[in-house]
Amino acid sequence: MARIWAADGRDLALCARRLPALEKLRDELLTAHPDRTILVRELDVTDHVAVDRVFTEVAAELGGLDRVVANAGLLSRASVGAGNAENNRVVAETNFLGVLHQAEAALTLFRAAGAGHLVLVSSVAGLRGMGGRMNVYSATKAAVATLAEGIASDLWHSPINVTAILPGYIETDMVAGVPQVKWMVDLKTGSEALVAAMEREPVRAYVPRRLWGVMSWPMRLLPLAIVRRMSGF
Repeated sequence: MARIWAADGRDLALCARRLPALEKLRDELLTAHPDRTILVRELDVTDHVAVDRVFTEVAAELGGLDRVVANAGLLSRASVGAGNAENNRVVAETNFLGVLHQAEAALTLFRAAGAGHLVLVSSVAGLRGMGGRMNVYSATKAAVATLAEGIASDLWHSPINVTAILPGYIETDMVAGVPQVKWMVDLKTGSEALVAAMEREPVRAYVPRRLWGVMSWPMRLLPLAIVRRMSGF
């Protein structure tokens, strides 16, 4: 997504725990687009003090933020009660509290500026409860989608837009160890679809749109026994 937005003329602030990977991406983007401003910051989104500080810093350096994409997420190693309690807690803290921290920081800036677009990345896995490694992950993604909708309702008559993005499987490192992957798209296709959805600034968007816009209905309405077979659990 950063490559697409840099090519489109956007200045960027990129935040993640793995600073060397960010610095490598920044150098790549500046080589291709030397007129862009690309900031990078090491950031763990579970640290709300650090989130507030970093968001304030990059907003000051860039002269404000037009859009914030809260896209940090982890996948569990096992289901609840299967000897993986600490990892499941980390997943829950990262996927939900980490998103909440980013929403708080972003909306503080947007409310002061009187404009902005907040994007919270949920998942189609959040449409129903999933088993196995998806157990806690799907629960957190359901919470993210509900949070986004509630914030959008709060800001309905304001110039601040809020979007929940619900992607299906996209070919990234995170899903490399998931055995029951269905209807996965490659990274380029997924990234382009994500950016296109965010640029429309809807309240909710499924990605890729044609597939999951249709599949979201049976996912929500069918009995759990059928959904389990569809999802591979």
